[in-house]
Amino acid sequence: MTKEEIDAFLELRLIMSVATINRDGRPHLVPMWYGFLEGAPALWTYGKSQKVLNLMRDPRITCLVEAGKDYEELKGVELIGKALVSSRREDVQKVGESVYERYIGPLDAEGRARAAVMGAKRVAVVIQVEKMVSWDHQKLASLEGKR
Repeated sequence: MTKEEIDAFLELRLIMSVATINRDGRPHLVPMWYGFLEGAPALWTYGKSQKVLNLMRDPRITCLVEAGKDYEELKGVELIGKALVSSRREDVQKVGESVYERYIGPLDAEGRARAAVMGAKRVAVVIQVEKMVSWDHQKLASLEGKR
């Protein structure tokens, strides 16, 4: 995918699979709703969650956003990088509002207040992307037709 296609794909309301590294070296993989903080992919989660404990020990993170059911429909973006865990209330609120608006509902005064309550025990995790890998099997179908 082009940079523009990747950006448009990540703006969709999809689920992000988030992989961190457990103490024993095995991956810890969880599905998450995500949003953005100053243009960077971000999520919010409880400060005592396993993924946060892992990231505090080792900030490496890999995330996958994917869509499609049949092989020729598959498309996705893998984000590889480091995570910045922030407990700053402003960051948590901004990420929470982004997630809330994408998955729950309008970000009006009530939505902002609900996001603030939901974020009380959460931290923001901002993904500092070092590498992106993308694929779009719909493009393969058009290429195969040109052979």
